[in-house]
Amino acid sequence: MPSIDIIVPKSAPRRWQEIVVACLQTDGHDIAVIHESGSDAWPATVNAALSFERKIFRRRDPALAAPLLQIPASGRNRSAALRLDLTGNVAPSDVPTIALNFDGFNSDLSVATAVAAGTLPVIEAFLDGRTVIDRAWPMIDKRESVALGVEDVLARAITLAVSVVRAFVENRLVLHEPISVASEGLTGETASFASTYLTAALPRLGQEALRRARFRHAHWRVGYRFTDGPGVASAFELGCGWSVLPDTGDRFYADPFPFQWRGHSFLFVEDYPHATGKAVISVVPFDAAGVPGKPRCVLEEPYHLSYPQVFERDGAIWMLPEASSGGKLVLYRATEFPDRWAPEAVLVEGEISDATLLDHGGQLWLFATDRDGYGSTSDTLVVFRASRLAGPWKPHVLNPVLIDRRMARPGGAFVREGGGIYLPVQDGTLGYGGGLGMSQLLELDEKVVRLSPPRPIAAHGDWPYPKIHTLNRSGRLEVIDGIAAVRK
Repeated sequence: MPSIDIIVPKSAPRRWQEIVVACLQTDGHDIAVIHESGSDAWPATVNAALSFERKIFRRRDPALAAPLLQIPASGRNRSAALRLDLTGNVAPSDVPTIALNFDGFNSDLSVATAVAAGTLPVIEAFLDGRTVIDRAWPMIDKRESVALGVEDVLARAITLAVSVVRAFVENRLVLHEPISVASEGLTGETASFASTYLTAALPRLGQEALRRARFRHAHWRVGYRFTDGPGVASAFELGCGWSVLPDTGDRFYADPFPFQWRGHSFLFVEDYPHATGKAVISVVPFDAAGVPGKPRCVLEEPYHLSYPQVFERDGAIWMLPEASSGGKLVLYRATEFPDRWAPEAVLVEGEISDATLLDHGGQLWLFATDRDGYGSTSDTLVVFRASRLAGPWKPHVLNPVLIDRRMARPGGAFVREGGGIYLPVQDGTLGYGGGLGMSQLLELDEKVVRLSPPRPIAAHGDWPYPKIHTLNRSGRLEVIDGIAAVRK
């Protein structure tokens, strides 16, 4: 492992910078921590606003933006092969230097002002002050909160910093165009935080509080239709003919996956009672006329379940539901379809979301998102491969493959269309459930993962809830879901 100097602020460093140091130490790098005395602490107004919001949202865990007394300096006997500048202020050097910028600003303080203004920051990792080597488009889950939005962005600063150091060490860096430069100086950006917070962030927070007082925080509805023609994945628009799976208002259904068995259609859904705040997996049988029956629970665990991908393989029927809150991805086998399921194997440990299976090139692949310890569950794509369903599953050498709120999180099973392979992907630009796109799988092997930029699915048609985040089809049965405004 090469020796790495990590440069941090001497006074009032932030917790996210301390975590980067700890992650690289855990990876086994020879780390020295160097203090940069010219870095400024965040203004008291920023820290006070973030602290105020964290109390409102009852967040007791240490904030990634929280100031620390100090990150202890440490040294070594041999010279560094790489510098990681977490301040943006160090002087040029003969030693290769990686640094981050946030919307063109070298200081992480600009994140707070950007989030307060309602914008979505982009993080660039650059080498020697000239060339971009990677980018991250972090997802912000709760747009109404500056404090939580800052957490989501800084979480991906950690992911990006650790990832590019690994790429440098493994000689995998890909050089891009010159770095972005902010249109204003940092002084103007920080000075505007107070006014931006008062005029934009606080009203946004108040509006969300009023909305939640009257409406459910989230209430999804499932749409279904039977069609013999091309589906949404071909037309890139929702089209017409949709029916809504009924619900009673005290629970919602989401993440629909259809399955055909012995000439009958079944629909597996996330079944979320608002009273419990924990979803189970239910099945909805359809009769010969295409009329849905009453949903019934088929799988429950002590933790939240969703995204019930059901498929047939090796003479059995399997389910691979999301269980990120349980900290593991579990494969289930049907012992009495469709009502009884038994755990078969733990495929991956961690907060893995919406893992989606693909059989390609003689191997099995899983595309999913990984929370990576902090931040959103919707912006960091990871890929795993195995020779058999039960594993062992190995992480791809490029993990994380990308950090991108626009296309990292799968939104349904892979689709084979016109000789190509496509993945429905969630677009979080407008927030969680903001829309879907279709990304073509351009290249996939043990060394490369390449997806095309997603082509958006237009909401044209008769589906009344255009904010969708799941698309699937099995036989003639095609399904989607969307967010509805439901009063409490």
